Amino acid sequence: MKSILENRPALAKEVNKVAEVAGYLWQKGWAERNGGNITVNITEFVDDEIRQMEPISEVRAIGVTLPYLKGCYFYCKGTNKRMRDLARWPMENGSVIRILDDCASYVIIADQPVAPTSELPSHLSVHNDLLSKNSPYKASVHTHPIELIAMTHCQKFLEKDVATTNLLWSMIPETKAFCPRGLGIIPYKLPSSVELAEATIKELQDYDVVMWEKHGVFAVDCDVMQAFDQIDVLNKSALIYIAAKNMGFEPDGMSQEQMKEMSVAFNLPK
Repeated sequence: MKSILENRPALAKEVNKVAEVAGYLWQKGWAERNGGNITVNITEFVDDEIRQMEPISEVRAIGVTLPYLKGCYFYCKGTNKRMRDLARWPMENGSVIRILDDCASYVIIADQPVAPTSELPSHLSVHNDLLSKNSPYKASVHTHPIELIAMTHCQKFLEKDVATTNLLWSMIPETKAFCPRGLGIIPYKLPSSVELAEATIKELQDYDVVMWEKHGVFAVDCDVMQAFDQIDVLNKSALIYIAAKNMGFEPDGMSQEQMKEMSVAFNLPK
C-alpha cells in the first residue's frame, strides 16, 4: 500500500518537519525512551482522495467532545514510540487520524494503525481551543528540556513572570525576540491528567510555551519547527544562566530598560 505522503509534497514536507524536530529532541537529550509528544493539525493539506480513504482502525473514543475539530486531520506521534525512531521513520512511528462528525471519536487512516500518544485527549483539547479562537497555530510539542526542568526544582523559579520569564529573557536578546510571550508556569500535576490539560489550556491564553513543574514543557506555534524554536531559545537562556552560576557569579542579565527597548523596537507583545 502506498504512503499517504506519496505525490503530496506539501503534506510530506510537514511530516518531514516533525521528523526533523524529533531528531533534534533526541540529539539534545530531551526525549529519553518514548518521552515527549508531537501533534500537528494537517487539515489544510488534505485532499478529496484523503477524505475518502477508508479507516484502518476501529472507531476510538477521544474521551471528550471537541466541537471545533469536526472533520479535522492530525499527524500524531505514536504511543510508546521513540523520537529517535520517528526521526527516521515518521509513518511507522506516527499516524494520520480523522476526527469524526461526533467530535468525540477518531479513526486512523494512514499509513499504519499506530495508536496515537496516550496524551492525545490533552493535545486535541489544546487544538480545539486554538481553533475556537481562530488561532493560526497548528502544532503542539511536549518535551523534556533538561536545564528548564532543573530550574523548576527551585521554588524561586516557579514565580509567575517575575522570576523565570524575565530571567530567561534577560540572558540573551534572542529569547525575548523569539519567545515574546514568555514562559508560563504550571505547578506539578499528574502527567496525562485532566487537571494538567485544563491548566495548560488556561495558561496558553497568555503564553505560547508553558512549563510543567518537574516534568517538561508544552509549546504551540504555527508549525512544529517554530514551536521547537521557542523551547530551544528558552533552554539556551537556562544554559547561559547555569553556566554563569557554575563560573561562580550571578549573571547581570539585560536590564528592564533594555528589554523594554527591545519590545518597542521589535513590536513585541510584552
